[in-house]
Amino acid sequence: MNRKIVVTGAAGFIGSNLLAGLERSGYTDIVGVDDFGCETKWKNVAKRCLTEYVAIAQLQQYLDEHAGGIKAIVHLGAISSTTEADVDAIVATNYRLTLKLYAFCREHTIQFIYASSAATYGDGANGFADTCDFTQLSALRPLNAYGWSKHQTDLWIARRGGFKGTAGQVAGLKFFNVFGPNEYHKGGQKSVINTFFEQVTANKEINLFKSNHPDLRDGDQTRDFVYVDDCVNVILWLLAHPEVSGLYNVGTGTASTFNQIARAVARAAGEDCRVNYIPMPENVRNQYQNHTCADLTRLRAAGYTKAMTPTEDGIRDYVTNYLTKQDKYK
Repeated sequence: MNRKIVVTGAAGFIGSNLLAGLERSGYTDIVGVDDFGCETKWKNVAKRCLTEYVAIAQLQQYLDEHAGGIKAIVHLGAISSTTEADVDAIVATNYRLTLKLYAFCREHTIQFIYASSAATYGDGANGFADTCDFTQLSALRPLNAYGWSKHQTDLWIARRGGFKGTAGQVAGLKFFNVFGPNEYHKGGQKSVINTFFEQVTANKEINLFKSNHPDLRDGDQTRDFVYVDDCVNVILWLLAHPEVSGLYNVGTGTASTFNQIARAVARAAGEDCRVNYIPMPENVRNQYQNHTCADLTRLRAAGYTKAMTPTEDGIRDYVTNYLTKQDKYK
């Protein structure tokens, strides 16, 4: 563990949780890559003691100077908003930068783990089974530019055989709906668990989108909600198993309705609440996923055996140990 682990998006949601997990696991040479700006993201890493923080603009220079001492790059930095309208910015950050880091890792035989997304599956018409097969991947139709950018990255690597691991580990992780501590800076992109908690504690009510599908009741849209600790555990496992390459789903394998999630948040907060069903915004309606559920078959076959946190257990931990505490940060 005396070689560097470079984490991009280090001050972000999953990235900052990974930093905590790396420290717990005994890694001592950790490099965080991010821009802090004027936001409160710095609080996500206030408890960490890293080797160095590197600005995004200085990343390539840092890598060139330290290539021989890097064990792995975990690339979590991205524009993650599903409603982002600047597609050029999305392509530059989510596609070009990822492939640049991929090429660097291939050249120097460095482990490369990056964040893909369940948004690549679009409306789920082609299922949620992860695959590295280029032809099968090509059938997916993401519904927004964010999902498309992640999908293009997966396709590029798959077409060139990158997931075979012949020149070092390459692992893409299709995260489903992640929730947990350190997402407070995300504004409208926070998980619904965080949003529901704020609503129920402020007004004893929770707002859910009305259904946009005739066969679904209001609030019965489903998602695979995965606790951020499970995402961290998968990454830590991959770091310890450099022989494993591929494109893998990271979720619980179970879908929950928004009605169920709303009730679970209210229970964890110890509040009674009213549920209001509100119209779905027009800019969301045409790119809305009514159902997601991770197929974990390939991840399990690769050797990952740790159980995923049941969604309600994750909600209870998040609410009782973070959202209700004065110190909300991991």
